Amino acid sequence: MRDKNVFGMGRAALLGGFLIMASTLAAWAQTAEAAGASSSDAAVTVAVQELKQQVGELRAAVAEMRAEAAQYRQETAELRRELEDLRGQPGAASVEAKSYPNPSRPEPSGTEAAPQTAPAAPLEQRVASLEETTQLLNSKIEDQYQTKVESASKYRVRLSGIALMNLFGNSGTTDNMDIPSLVLGPNQGGNFGATLRQSEVSLEVFGPTLAGAKTSADVQADFAGGFPNTWNGVNSGIFRLQLASARLDWPSTSVVVGQDNLFISPLSPTSFASLAVPAFNYAGNLWAWTPQVRVEHRLNLSDTLKMSLQAGILDNLTGEFPANSYFRSPGPGENSGQPAYALRTAWTTGVFGRSVTLGTAGYYSRQDWNFNHNADGWAGMVDWEIPLLAKLELTGEFYRGRAVGGIGGGISRSVLFLGDPDNPATAIRPLDSRGGWSQLKFRATSKLEFNAGFGIDNPTAAEVRLASGSQQYVGPLLTQNRAGLINFVYRPRSNLLFSTEYRHLRSFPIDSVSNSAQQVNMVMGVLF
Repeated sequence: MRDKNVFGMGRAALLGGFLIMASTLAAWAQTAEAAGASSSDAAVTVAVQELKQQVGELRAAVAEMRAEAAQYRQETAELRRELEDLRGQPGAASVEAKSYPNPSRPEPSGTEAAPQTAPAAPLEQRVASLEETTQLLNSKIEDQYQTKVESASKYRVRLSGIALMNLFGNSGTTDNMDIPSLVLGPNQGGNFGATLRQSEVSLEVFGPTLAGAKTSADVQADFAGGFPNTWNGVNSGIFRLQLASARLDWPSTSVVVGQDNLFISPLSPTSFASLAVPAFNYAGNLWAWTPQVRVEHRLNLSDTLKMSLQAGILDNLTGEFPANSYFRSPGPGENSGQPAYALRTAWTTGVFGRSVTLGTAGYYSRQDWNFNHNADGWAGMVDWEIPLLAKLELTGEFYRGRAVGGIGGGISRSVLFLGDPDNPATAIRPLDSRGGWSQLKFRATSKLEFNAGFGIDNPTAAEVRLASGSQQYVGPLLTQNRAGLINFVYRPRSNLLFSTEYRHLRSFPIDSVSNSAQQVNMVMGVLF
């Protein structure tokens, strides 16, 4: 009872603090209102009215908290009195036992009834459970009224992210030790390492309503922007921008401006071993974090069928590395003087109480590779999310395109040079490619899921052979890249996860046999 009294005193102190603050605010508001009689103080008058409204809301919240606290105290006191009354009676144990009879067993008779006593644990557990629930509800109420992130703006700000630890072991020669995408050569032994550079930080702000639209913005970054030239720099990843966008959301229409995911390729395999780049990148999964402006419109065609339309323009990327680490110069896509264009439409209905979504998309990019060498990049895509059973789901994407290295197609290559790239007489050839990926997800429980997937990117081998004797400007000339994974994700708490993943990669160079690599990745993540 002492703990209960302390808890009640703490709660009373909290309520008293709220009332003192409310009274102070009200007094200040009344003083400000009296001082703002002139027209020049109109802004102060408006502020006073807002403060009055906030004080009223605060008082109402405090009254509601008081009422709930009083109700919980009354219920707890009644249960304790009942427990004490039962304990004080000579036959309390047998009375409790008869209060919850078991119809599957006959009542004992004679001398058999004497030694059998039922403990008072069920009622005590109910009391303890009610006290715990009371504390939990009060903590939730307090959470709703505390300021978690302070901002110069008066609008709500939310900080979130994940601290992610990856322990990994590799067999094979890959482009990246910790986040492999390609196999660069024959197996030259294994390695082991650890990293936290895939940890992410996200900041969201929820703004005012503008012309009937809810405004919001978010910024997301990680630490996978390279390595500083310092002692053990591999464990000091450089802060890197992933996403930064602003939204206007009406009931059926949205406008998005900023750097965002590639909306024509909205899905990615589930993997906490690969967050710095999506899983199956350069193995059939088109992706890019690119500046864009897009419009989304949602339609309800019937009670069970919905349709969405998305259209936008994007920064015209071609998959090239920057020419300079500080100064920015235009790439081949930006040299064309126009953005890339994209369109997607999707249909959603319900199966097994879950949504089925099928989408189709298109992409176009005009590219200028200097010396009057132009190329037209394009792609057509389909994506799907299909629940096969109540706990089994199939997701995936497929694409067919040309010169789409800027969005991850063609193993990140848009064109092939049929000779020296610096020679004006050298011809270029836009690279045709096709690929896709698919994943099966099995949700064993609400906390445990299993995933298995496979992806492939397949540039046209005949075109790659034409350029096999020319200067190579980005990595080896590959005719195919494959990736497969199996993992499980376990979430014992909403903010804690564990995962283990096995990944197999296989790349096919134009001039040699295929090479393979494997990785085992163990993950622990804490979300905040």
